[in-house]
Amino acid sequence: MLWLYYAFVKTDATLLITINSLGCIVEAIYIIVYLVYAPKNARKHTAKLLVGMNVLLFFAILLFTHFALEGRTRVLAIGWVCVAVSVSVFAAPLSIVLQVVRTRSVAFMPFTLSFSLTLSAVMWFCYGIFLKDPCVWIPNVLGFFLGLIQMALYAVYRNAREILTEKKLPADHIINIVMLGTPEVHPVHDAEKTGSENDGVKDHEKEEETEQTDNNNNQEKIVA
Repeated sequence: MLWLYYAFVKTDATLLITINSLGCIVEAIYIIVYLVYAPKNARKHTAKLLVGMNVLLFFAILLFTHFALEGRTRVLAIGWVCVAVSVSVFAAPLSIVLQVVRTRSVAFMPFTLSFSLTLSAVMWFCYGIFLKDPCVWIPNVLGFFLGLIQMALYAVYRNAREILTEKKLPADHIINIVMLGTPEVHPVHDAEKTGSENDGVKDHEKEEETEQTDNNNNQEKIVA
């Protein structure tokens, strides 16, 4: 939206208007789909960001530049705001880069996306040079280098084994902690066998107690 505003104020920027109009449509569809299928808390958080950043902030910039500035100063102010926003967008994947280095997994960073972003940065850089517009080519220099970094990391870690953050015991083992003893790990079937043996011992003890009770009763009858 900011780039569209910049293109209309600058004039003679047909490509900026057409491409960013298409981009706004695609992003609007993406946001709508996300809001439809996202969990309730995620929808609320996204709606707050959408209203705060895309609506309130945009209209604040629009009102300020339209009424407080004019002519060449207005164009430059809007252009440098666009540069700041574009730099923040290009810097956002740095968190993914750190995650790739930490986990040694490129699952979070598809190569096709990194390649497309790099190619897009190159094309916009050339377009900005031809227009002699620093507001167009400056942010794409950063985008180009960040794209190269992402593709280099993909080449390094594409075959690397992912570092597991949690180590779990196999599902067929249990931990048997003995009171005042050393913890031991036994297979489940051993634990079942031990439990069966314990049940057998308990049944045998009950039978002995029953026999002892019967003998005592018989002795009392004889004495009587």
